[in-house]
Amino acid sequence: MVVFSVKPLFSILVVSLSLLLLLALLSPRSPFSGNSIPSDSPIAKVDIWSVRRLVEWRPCSWWLQGHLTALPSETNGYIRVDCYGGLNQMRRDFCDGVGIARLLNATLVLPKFEVASYWNETSGFADIYDVDYFIQQMNGFVKVVKQLPPEIASKEPVRVDCSKRKGHFDYVESVLPSLIEYKYISITPAMAQRRDRYPLYAKAALCQACYNALRLTKSLETKGSKLLQAIPKPFLSLHLRFEPDMVAYSQCEYPGLSPGSIKAIEAARSKISEDTGYVRKPWTGDLARTWRKRGKCPLTPNETALMLQSLSIPTSTNIYLAAGDGLMEIEGLTAIYTNVFTKSSLLDGEDFTRMHGNTKAALDYYVSINSDSYVATYFGNMDKMVSAMRAFKGLYKTLFLIRRAFAELTSQPQGLSDKELMEALWKVHKDDFVMGRGSALPDCFCEFKL
Repeated sequence: MVVFSVKPLFSILVVSLSLLLLLALLSPRSPFSGNSIPSDSPIAKVDIWSVRRLVEWRPCSWWLQGHLTALPSETNGYIRVDCYGGLNQMRRDFCDGVGIARLLNATLVLPKFEVASYWNETSGFADIYDVDYFIQQMNGFVKVVKQLPPEIASKEPVRVDCSKRKGHFDYVESVLPSLIEYKYISITPAMAQRRDRYPLYAKAALCQACYNALRLTKSLETKGSKLLQAIPKPFLSLHLRFEPDMVAYSQCEYPGLSPGSIKAIEAARSKISEDTGYVRKPWTGDLARTWRKRGKCPLTPNETALMLQSLSIPTSTNIYLAAGDGLMEIEGLTAIYTNVFTKSSLLDGEDFTRMHGNTKAALDYYVSINSDSYVATYFGNMDKMVSAMRAFKGLYKTLFLIRRAFAELTSQPQGLSDKELMEALWKVHKDDFVMGRGSALPDCFCEFKL
């Protein structure tokens, strides 16, 4: 008869249970591990990028599979797209123009970029983008020429007003007759295009132009690569908009600004008044509160720092500041996030001072589409282009800070505690990130459920 000793059996059982408990605690599947803490709580110490997404935006298959419809053998004429504003606004207008040219079976002439003292700008399309590469990539999508035929080259294009033309039939019915009659026209697409109404071959041309064909010149790519290498890794690219003209246009009031910032904003308001004949005075009283709650007011650097903290983005994060000249109140950010880098601090001083507005914007774009993560405080032209290009490259650590939510949460009559505010900001941004909202332009990208 075999007799088992109780004491050895008990010891073995205790040791076994201890080992199992230790493995459970260390396992990533453990309910006690960091992953088990609810993802809607910033107490979890999990940054926003660790949250599992449910939706991604990727290039639509109908675009990547090809241009769908062969180009007609005969052209209806030549179109030049005249582009105005900052670089990313001009890029948006040009992309729309490519779609319109394909829609009307026109040959595309290289665009005209505005030469504007306001933007400190003299560079043209060929100074920013690789022309030969663009023409090569657009082969089969739309006809593009560097030079016009001799019988047309000596003429200026006939200007056709497109300010109220936004859809497929608008252009076919109103612009095509002018193109056929004059053979050479110039257009500036209206801001709110109804691209969803374009036939797929026209949308494919637009998408190909915007995301596959517009490559920076070798000179600019070299500068961008040099800048990218100089930034400590990993890093977050932050597009912060709190320049004097931005604040002046917003018509928002900001108590507590420095005398220098107030003076700069007043100067910007005066300049806008001179240029437009419209005085943009800041809203007051109930109108000001309503305006702010609608998310119309740019975030200050200090508000931006608070929102980044609510997303559990560590204050030791390396941040590249993708911003224009004259950014105000930057100390509100750098006092909390101390590893902040700018173009002027990383590039050769003499080289930087020679750069114009479009060159600086191109470098910010290049760095931002190649950064480990990207956060924007606004949803402007650059942000739309960068987020779409990042989605095209498969980079999904992209987020837009929600000004409306911040305004609503900070203006509640009863007031929120710091912890309640942080948790509420976390939740609203987590919900956006999970669903991929704002990650790409839906005209060229399709939603994929994960």
